[in-house]
Amino acid sequence: MPPVTIYTKLWCPYCDAAKALLQRKNVAFDEISVDGDAAAQNAMALRANGRRTVPQIFIGDRHVGGCDDLHALESAGKLDPLLA
Repeated sequence: MPPVTIYTKLWCPYCDAAKALLQRKNVAFDEISVDGDAAAQNAMALRANGRRTVPQIFIGDRHVGGCDDLHALESAGKLDPLLA
């Protein structure tokens, strides 16, 4: 399974929903909080093609997008192949 990284902020319901989906699928992930950390927020935006909203989710080196993108992949049956 490729490594999964999710950039989050505390009190972000979309971050919580994305993490809950990954947890239901028993997917281990590295969580990077960008709360009050300008350097981490800038690194996330650089890696996410300028997107500054959270969550930003990566599977391996692939940028998946945010919470809605993750759930859309799951609904379309495309998430499991990315995680394999």
